[in-house]
Amino acid sequence: MITVPKTSTQKRTLSCIELCAGGGGAALGIEKAGFDPVVLIDNNKDACGTLSLNRPKWNVIQGDIRCFDATPWKGIDLLSGGLPCPPFSIAGKQLGEDDERNMFPPMLDLVEQSCPRAIMIENVKGVLSSRFTNFRENILVSLENLGYIPEWKLLNAADFGVPQTRYRAFLVAIKKDEHRQFKWPVPDFVSKTTISETIGDLMAEKSWQGVEDWAEKAKSVAPTIVGGSHKHGGPDLGPTRARKEWAKLGIDGLGVANEPPNQDFSGMPRLTLHMVARIQGFPDDWKFFGSKTQAYRQVGNALPVQLSFVVAREIYKCLE
Repeated sequence: MITVPKTSTQKRTLSCIELCAGGGGAALGIEKAGFDPVVLIDNNKDACGTLSLNRPKWNVIQGDIRCFDATPWKGIDLLSGGLPCPPFSIAGKQLGEDDERNMFPPMLDLVEQSCPRAIMIENVKGVLSSRFTNFRENILVSLENLGYIPEWKLLNAADFGVPQTRYRAFLVAIKKDEHRQFKWPVPDFVSKTTISETIGDLMAEKSWQGVEDWAEKAKSVAPTIVGGSHKHGGPDLGPTRARKEWAKLGIDGLGVANEPPNQDFSGMPRLTLHMVARIQGFPDDWKFFGSKTQAYRQVGNALPVQLSFVVAREIYKCLE
């Protein structure tokens, strides 16, 4: 366990392993909650480039988690990860445990190797569908046999200050010998952060004359940002149905722009990568490594920083 001296403004820092770290959305939220990612692993070179570019001191490993040995970090405070979604996504074939991209078994192996005090795994909401009931139960039993109290939960990012409807399934497990019971974060159903609030200043960056009219249309949360797979899908905001939802907010979802609309622009603007990243909660100074398509996939597939934070914060309370 990594600690720093307690002061009136500084709390104890706990250690974390981050699996399938991607462009860093989950890691940033976990860091904000009080954890220090001591090792982050991802098999995508551009994602690893992003992590190293923004956090040079992070120990970033490019590789397959099936080949990763976690024993050097035995007793780590938290094992976290956003495991590949295609095995459970409604956009795919939903092969589940029969999909070669199913990384839940390797995750369990890493739990056994590292014996973390807590676990936080996220995935698409499809993993909570009835067709995967036995799969989920087997994961719970496996974790219980390893000494954990595990639970699945579906959360919507829009209920926690993210200007986007984005449902994510979380699996949180706390070691049975920890002294506090984990409590899921409480949603805020009253105040929703809107798209116009979030990126209005970016839309107006080049003095676009139509920004006020656009802002009136964009006083709502956005549909889910779609990142696409590493093999398919370019930098756009998703299929036809999603693009229709974006159009209601005055956004052309057919692609991603290189720059915000200029002063005399007419029509529906497209989002820039910067805008999409801010919607996902990335700080404005976070840089993405790779081509425009690769950068967009990192942003679109990320766990929103704020959603990662609110769950990790509750885990921190159990462990501090």
